[in-house]
Amino acid sequence: MPLNFDDFQKQEIKFDITELKNACNEVLKIKGFDTSLGIPHFAGIALNQVPGDSESIKGNKIRGVYWTRPDSTGKEVMRDSQIDERKYTEFVDDFKKTYFKEVYDQLSKKYKLGRVRLLLKEPRSTLSWHRDPKPRMHIPIYTNPGAIMVIDKIAQHMPADGSVWITNNLKYHNAFNGGEENRVHLVACVLDYKFN
Repeated sequence: MPLNFDDFQKQEIKFDITELKNACNEVLKIKGFDTSLGIPHFAGIALNQVPGDSESIKGNKIRGVYWTRPDSTGKEVMRDSQIDERKYTEFVDDFKKTYFKEVYDQLSKKYKLGRVRLLLKEPRSTLSWHRDPKPRMHIPIYTNPGAIMVIDKIAQHMPADGSVWITNNLKYHNAFNGGEENRVHLVACVLDYKFN
């Protein structure tokens, strides 16, 4: 099977990276990363929720369902529980005065979004080899040259320059941070995006 470089698609929209970093710092002052998700070196902060439901952004609902092949048998298993991404339509009140609200509003005009989260990948760590039910939008905010995502057999560094990427997370992939600084991306589930 030929390698597919189209699994990382840079979009024709861009945001101010200084404002993104300022907003990230503001959010972190309001609420720290939730490190109780059961994944070492990974944490998240939800920026949107099911309307009126603060439980929709707690615990494993930050993570969501995924499939993996955890051992040498190669047998695929499902982890966590299904989430109805379509219900995540309310921006979290605590963060409405940050630049992320403007980003969310602009993106929502162009894309059908599910959960929108800030995701942390700590230095010298990796995620499991897994696949997700929907494509993901990435806006890197803090990164380093050793922070790389691999989809299938293609590795890609996404720079923190305000660019917006959509990644084909329907395929097996992982993200690793081989650097010595935190990697923080704004990551959104994209419900209406099709890969060829």
